[in-house]
Amino acid sequence: MIDDAGRAKLETVLELLAEERASVSSVVDERAWRVHVADSLTGLEVPGLREAERIADVGAGAGFPGLALAVALPSAQVDLIESVGRKCEFMRRAAETAGIVNASVLNTRSEDWAAREGREAYDVVTARAVGRLSTLAELASPLLKPNGALIAWKGRRDDGEERQLESAAEALAMRPEAILDVGDRAGSEHRHLHVARKIGPTPGNLPRKPGIAKKRPKG
Repeated sequence: MIDDAGRAKLETVLELLAEERASVSSVVDERAWRVHVADSLTGLEVPGLREAERIADVGAGAGFPGLALAVALPSAQVDLIESVGRKCEFMRRAAETAGIVNASVLNTRSEDWAAREGREAYDVVTARAVGRLSTLAELASPLLKPNGALIAWKGRRDDGEERQLESAAEALAMRPEAILDVGDRAGSEHRHLHVARKIGPTPGNLPRKPGIAKKRPKG
């Protein structure tokens, strides 16, 4: 999925991650390629991601899946949205050092960005280990163009969480579409990718104030 030049870029990111004193990730040893990069690249099994022109990675953290996807999809623009300043500083330094020119780091809350330039601007929103499915769908909805997709990296399947998303679908204009079991190709044997599709215009009450989607998820 990536060539030798792309692999070298991501090795550079992992080397910087291992040297980082601010602890932006708990996995920086020999497991890092599988846990961070291989896991991120499983998203390419979703056709809409491979075809996306503009991607938002919400809660980007140490830069995964965003930086890995930017390397794998050089024609796409990837915006890494993260509210924690030290994590943003690391991602900017990593992208610049590795020469990942199609990745931009936005030090902001996704709700604030969705209320401004980010509103309905993206083909795909990605989120890895950020929150409950209904929370992620709510954060993604105002960022996505109609018919855009959320791809959420989750662990073991949770029936209650999946039902909550189904119940919130109409209110969020986000319909659950697919669940991919990618455990044998990712950094976690229980890894699943949840795909939800934007099924109409953004509801007028979205985004809510920052933090509300997590505190009081719909559904």
